[in-house]
Amino acid sequence: MNSKKKDGQAEPIYVVSGGKGLAGNNMVHSLLIQYPNNNVPVIIVPQITEEKQLVKLVAKIKLEGGLITHTMVNRHLRDFLTNLCEENGVKHIDFMGKLADYLDETLDIPSLQSPGLYREINQEYFDRIDAIEFTLNHDDGLSPGKLHKAEIILTGVSRSGKTPLSVYLAMYGWKVANIPLVHGIDPPKELFEVDPQRVFGLTISSGQLISHRIKRLRSINNTENTNYVDERMVAQEIRNANFIFEKGGFTILNVSNKPVETTANEILNIMANRFDYRGQRLNSPYPDEAKE
Repeated sequence: MNSKKKDGQAEPIYVVSGGKGLAGNNMVHSLLIQYPNNNVPVIIVPQITEEKQLVKLVAKIKLEGGLITHTMVNRHLRDFLTNLCEENGVKHIDFMGKLADYLDETLDIPSLQSPGLYREINQEYFDRIDAIEFTLNHDDGLSPGKLHKAEIILTGVSRSGKTPLSVYLAMYGWKVANIPLVHGIDPPKELFEVDPQRVFGLTISSGQLISHRIKRLRSINNTENTNYVDERMVAQEIRNANFIFEKGGFTILNVSNKPVETTANEILNIMANRFDYRGQRLNSPYPDEAKE
């Protein structure tokens, strides 16, 4: 069986699903990774709910070549696709059929046959994973062009606690970006283009900020950066940051001598009052954590 087209390009693998196709896509890629430098295209075909969608897809693959893999939980559509592939000589692999048949035979429970049910039931978990990934990808000023996609934006001078606070909020399912303010360097213009009600400026006492910075310099064995901990320079940085906060109309939070949890609770309460989130992301990410 030749799996390559005449131009040397590998035939694509289609992942067909009644939902988003994430499970099938993960299965295909978990195997493809065992073949370094392969050039096999993987194409997700999600939200299949009607026979005519399958007829069109199989006709295309019969003409152009390729392999169909599928995770259809709807028995009728699964059987229809299998028969359609057999009739048209299209290669196919059913990831769900045999397991579903086994469960039908052994369990005295009718199948719901509802695509995407696993993700729907576990949506809160997936939301948190997405939020954490977003937050890490937008830490310390990364990707300012996508700042408008953040639900919460933190800004402040170096060592004011932006990153740990961002990650903590992400654990609640919030997509957070943080923007560092460096004296003498203009913040990205996008910071002033987003909704200021979503932007929180973190201010801190100069004494505590210097203490944090000294610890940081010692941890990286760099004690020669005197400007970083100079009282006059630090005080000027804080004044400059406060000017930017006021210019942008941002909410200013004093984080001096506050644990991350306290500041996070302040932000969540403010967000709950400003926006209608129906409380869905205001619950603790830790099931056993006491509610305050």
